Amino acid sequence: MPLRIHFTMEDLARTRVADGPAPCMELTSATRQLQERSHRVRLGAWRHRTLSALHPASRMALTLMPPRGRITGFLSGAAGATPAELLEQIRSTPRARLRASLETTARHQPLPSWAHRLSDEPLLLRQLCDSLEHVAEHALVPHWQEVRAMTAADAAVRSRQMLNGGVETLLGRVNPRWIRWRAPVLEITTVSGLDADVHLAGRGMLLQPSVFAAEAPIIDLDAIPQPVLSYPVARLQETAIAPLFASSPPTDGRTASAVDAVGSALGHTRAAVLRAIAGHPGCSTQQLAALVGIAKASASEHATILRNAGLIDTHREHRTTAHVATPTGIALLNAPSGRS
Repeated sequence: MPLRIHFTMEDLARTRVADGPAPCMELTSATRQLQERSHRVRLGAWRHRTLSALHPASRMALTLMPPRGRITGFLSGAAGATPAELLEQIRSTPRARLRASLETTARHQPLPSWAHRLSDEPLLLRQLCDSLEHVAEHALVPHWQEVRAMTAADAAVRSRQMLNGGVETLLGRVNPRWIRWRAPVLEITTVSGLDADVHLAGRGMLLQPSVFAAEAPIIDLDAIPQPVLSYPVARLQETAIAPLFASSPPTDGRTASAVDAVGSALGHTRAAVLRAIAGHPGCSTQQLAALVGIAKASASEHATILRNAGLIDTHREHRTTAHVATPTGIALLNAPSGRS
């Protein structure tokens, strides 16, 4: 039986989609994915590169965030807007919260012996945070721009779903393989097979798109100020077998060379199209034409060329499109040679 989330009209009014990625969700999910063997096509290359780069100290982070079970609250509840801010929040966790979080986790699953001393030994906590930072630097930070771009594209898709059919349409399409909307109940199939009825009591729900989260939804019913339901971004639901981060992030020197080569071929109008997409992530082709002041057919042609060059991604749903700049496209705009 699925988990059943009961919505009132007030809950529907307060349900929203996050406007960006959650570094906490991405770091904890990425750390877990490193210890899995699933999704070999989608994550295999990324997993191999990352594990090859990690030094032994990373084991502290991996041990405290196993591939199965709960993530202790002081790691999963931080709300930094970037990976760096997230790690800073974790480093400054108050001792009382640290102790309470570990005690709660220990009631549900075993913890490594050293974890019980984290609240009393500042040096041990620093070592754990250094381990987390090391994992983040190799698993998440090099891909953060792409994570943001994919999340922005998903947000545009969800906004269009809500605009065209309301919150109920959004809930019905957010992750149809695992989630089903049967008004006024959202039925969620979980990996653990959780069978329960939950009433939101007017809090609504935050829908959080994720790049590293597994296909199955993850729900945090205790999150403040409202429960959080994570789901894979639309692009991964469409192309679940496509490799994610298939190639290593280029060095600054190689990025500059690529930017120079592509930038010289752009031209004024195409550069304006790229700027418009970067400034309005998720815009449709019709909106893009209006932003640049060109015909829709011309906007479509320029978008196709930019997409083939790897400077933008395009998500399609029914008869509408949502364009978003890739990290390479953003780098091109930020490079002196790419300005028109």
